[in-house]
Amino acid sequence: MALPRASGILLHPTSLPETPGIGTIGKQAYRFIDWLLEAGQSLWQILPLGPTGYGDSPYAAFSTFAGNPLLIDLDILRDQGLVSQDDINPPEYIKNNGPVDYGSVVWWKIPVLKKAAANFLAKGKNSAYLDFCATHAHWLDNYALFMNIKEFYDRKAQDEKLFGKLWNNYWPKELATYQPEAIRQWKEKNAPGIEIQKTIQFFFFTQWHDLKRYANERGISIIGDIPIFVASDSADVWSNQHLFQLNEDGTPKFVAGVPPDYFSATGQLWGNPLYDWDAMKKNGYEWWNARIKATLDLVDYIRVDHFRGFEAYWAIPAGESTAVNGQWIKGPDHDFFDNIKASLGDLPILAEDLGLITSEVMKLRDDYDLPGMKVLQFAFDANEAGKDGFTNAFLPHMYGNNCLVYTGTHDNDTMQGWLNSATPVELSMIQKYLGDHVSQENFCYELIRIALMSVAVFAVFPLQDIFRLGTEARMNTPSTLGKNWAWRMTNDQFDPEKAKWLRKISHLYARNITK
Repeated sequence: MALPRASGILLHPTSLPETPGIGTIGKQAYRFIDWLLEAGQSLWQILPLGPTGYGDSPYAAFSTFAGNPLLIDLDILRDQGLVSQDDINPPEYIKNNGPVDYGSVVWWKIPVLKKAAANFLAKGKNSAYLDFCATHAHWLDNYALFMNIKEFYDRKAQDEKLFGKLWNNYWPKELATYQPEAIRQWKEKNAPGIEIQKTIQFFFFTQWHDLKRYANERGISIIGDIPIFVASDSADVWSNQHLFQLNEDGTPKFVAGVPPDYFSATGQLWGNPLYDWDAMKKNGYEWWNARIKATLDLVDYIRVDHFRGFEAYWAIPAGESTAVNGQWIKGPDHDFFDNIKASLGDLPILAEDLGLITSEVMKLRDDYDLPGMKVLQFAFDANEAGKDGFTNAFLPHMYGNNCLVYTGTHDNDTMQGWLNSATPVELSMIQKYLGDHVSQENFCYELIRIALMSVAVFAVFPLQDIFRLGTEARMNTPSTLGKNWAWRMTNDQFDPEKAKWLRKISHLYARNITK
């Protein structure tokens, strides 16, 4: 895959400013694209776009195919005559800026979206809507059904003061196990509510495609994200139980995670159900083919999270409290990518190859010429420096060009936050690498500069790092709940001076230059 030498910004749409409760894909998203142009950038990287559930993580969505209703812009729906200004005026507890309070946004915004959907349907299903439903039927029908059933039983569980209940441990058995007659009866009795769910997805996809078209027409490509695993509480698992390692009642046999390492003595217990790769292989990885194709309808490049899981994955018996008692199980490896390539052609896939990367994982990545990732926050580890010089693979002078370089990712502290807590040894190493003439105050900007200077084909920076924001602007702290995915930029960060600086240094290092 031949990629242009380019650079850009990592910013999830939830982080856009000046819209009630949460960033949306309306006016401020278009403004951000305009700012990227002003800044001389040609990449916009986002996180997964799916509808988020408990914990608010875009990596644990109710569907890997659907869009997040919370991102839908209400002003656009008002301008289309589907809701009034009074309908979309938020209550006092919903603010236009500051951290996202997902619970409050859901409580307020979902009913407004349902009203808009009902008004849309009352006018009659137009051809665009019917085409959308037909094109996306392979996932949309089950997603709308799942969400309709889920809403009913979630309310019932709350009334009974039962929390943490999923489809596989609370729904009636005939629905939980997707029995055809039970499904038919539910659809028949709940058709209007199911149609509302489809219409809300139509709103999302229409707005997103308009936004993507605007970006692409201005030379900006969007990097999307596919988490290798999907959430247990998802339409994906519920409607495809034969493709996962599940018990007869739909509960997982084994769950995903990573083993103990330098950072965690007990590993990371993610809890996602694992794929039955043998079952997937029998039908030519049809579900994965559809997943990748659907994602490429929304973005231009796909970053595959936890790429190493295709070579081997860490399987933890369900019910374990830590990831210690897992084992490595061989994944689909080359067979998977051979099949995907045969079905869909050469794919613009970027491999998140961080963590425990073996020679087998590197071979899988390199055999398909997939760019890997380099993170500058991992570059200044005294244990990896080398005896006769700096030889850490994350240092820019060690790169080949077929990679992406980041100052940090959504799972890292901001670069300035990381620098503020760096050890004296780490700061000394950074000083030696950047030169004695660089003050510690300017380390963050100099690290951006050397990333742009590197031979890495893509250089991507969280917007927080462009403004040298501290830990208070961190997007996610892995293995924690409560305050993640909530950061929002401010309106004054559409800063023309910062855009001018970024354009200047990006041009200096031949980024985003069209021939």
